[in-house]
Amino acid sequence: MTEPSRLGSRRIYTGRVLNLDIDRVRFPDGSDGDLEIIRHPGASAVVPLLDEPGAPDPRVVLIRQYRYAAEGFIYEIPAGRLDSGETPLACAQRELEEETGYLAEHFAHLTSILTTPGFTNERIHLFVAWGLTRGEQRHEPDEFLTTRVEPLSEVLEMIRRGDVPDAKSSIAVLHFAAFGRAG
Repeated sequence: MTEPSRLGSRRIYTGRVLNLDIDRVRFPDGSDGDLEIIRHPGASAVVPLLDEPGAPDPRVVLIRQYRYAAEGFIYEIPAGRLDSGETPLACAQRELEEETGYLAEHFAHLTSILTTPGFTNERIHLFVAWGLTRGEQRHEPDEFLTTRVEPLSEVLEMIRRGDVPDAKSSIAVLHFAAFGRAG
């Protein structure tokens, strides 16, 4: 077995949200090949709670957001791309306020996930937040969203029914429900 490595990289496209490269790669069997990879700066997402994490059925703030790629509105949790030099926690704090109008006294990191490791390096850092107080919503020009508050039990049922098709949101809520209830 050979140690896999990148032998070279060629930028095909530079965009506002992502970049597309073709990397020349040495595979574990020693052969070489070209792979397309979408490079992404990463993101953070947050499960906002109106109650303490250990409450029997804490209320979760969801957003219902228009997503062109999903061909309509979907339920998800607040999330956004990391700005240059921004920490995942700072991103989660910023996105929570921008998208919901809430500030949080407490944040806890749940886990970090790779969205689609077959063709992108995007990593999303998942958080839970509580101790919420009202701040000011500041949507981006291409963000069209409203908020919805539901108890965790209903959000879990929404996930089961397929009403929360967004993977990062489902994983974050399920991770919190299974492992993060102690706060």
